[in-house]
Amino acid sequence: MSASARDCWLEREGGQVTLFLSGAWHLSRIAEIDAALASVAIPASTITLDGAALTRLDTAAALALLRRLADAGASIGRIANFSVSHARVVEAVMGRLGDTDVEAPRRPHGVLAVIGLHVLEFRGLVHGHLEFLGRTATALGDIALRPRTLRLKEAAAQFQHVCIEAIPVVVLVTFLIGVVLCYLFGMQAEKFGANIFVVDGVAIGTTRELSPIIVAIIVAGRSGAAFTAQLGTMLLTEEIDAIRTLGLSPMQVLVIPRLLALIIALPLLVFVGDVAGMAGAMTVANPLLDITPTTFLERVHSGLRLEHVIVGLVKAVAFAAFIAIIGCRMGMTVSRDSRSIGISTTSTVVQCIVSVILLDAFFAILFQELGY
Repeated sequence: MSASARDCWLEREGGQVTLFLSGAWHLSRIAEIDAALASVAIPASTITLDGAALTRLDTAAALALLRRLADAGASIGRIANFSVSHARVVEAVMGRLGDTDVEAPRRPHGVLAVIGLHVLEFRGLVHGHLEFLGRTATALGDIALRPRTLRLKEAAAQFQHVCIEAIPVVVLVTFLIGVVLCYLFGMQAEKFGANIFVVDGVAIGTTRELSPIIVAIIVAGRSGAAFTAQLGTMLLTEEIDAIRTLGLSPMQVLVIPRLLALIIALPLLVFVGDVAGMAGAMTVANPLLDITPTTFLERVHSGLRLEHVIVGLVKAVAFAAFIAIIGCRMGMTVSRDSRSIGISTTSTVVQCIVSVILLDAFFAILFQELGY
């Protein structure tokens, strides 16, 4: 007797079609079972399954049977003469048959398609930030109309975190930047006997460009990432949902205190960075260029105009607003899993740094046109 005759055969009686199953149907014989099913001309109609002669049935064999029936367009009308365990196997596989479908592999996108996808993602990102900016502006307007709703304790706590606790790292980094600038400028200026102009270059460059950018990058990596991690964790643990349940606005409770604290803190940190940078330059100016601290300070007083300091502080305010908006928005929109918090935190740092550099380029062109 052939394998197909041993394993299955089809009988028609009147208008009823019955598929008889026989023998051991299990994974080790799946090739023989599939060949047996392929040799049977299964009609595209309702079929009765008869398992009276089955001695063994596992899910792999049941899946092969059901897929063959589905490919032939047949449907199961009745399951007859199956043992209780065999019937349960068939019913279990029937219930999960849709989960076994595998999507056809997608063709890889072309270069233009990849560029288009990235453009759409960037558009969605910008749209999300602008929408969050509008919600933040609305919350600020509500606080302006009702000042008592401002949470001063939360704002003070955030100010301590983003400003006071950040002073040591800001002083250290900007001090070293001042040392490096003075050393590099001094090596070139000494060739032309223009040592004194090193003070002008360090003072103007530090206050106008370097200190705002360096401090903003430090704050982006420190406070912007912290905002995203804090708010993302609160969203994951449903604390933000609890705030809404209490009838409070997460924007006013969580976002506005962080925004105001950072807007106040960053100009102060930039000023601290200005002082530390010039202190670093003054430290090496005497042994390197024979410029005494008194001469250094007098040159700073005469060569550094107030407008250069103001330009740096104005940039700091804009940098702070963008860092706070990006950090809070990325934290408020994380997915409901812990992995997304790390992804959003990394994305926050990158977005903040890129935004700071783009804003600095914009301000450079703007102040150049305005004559500052």
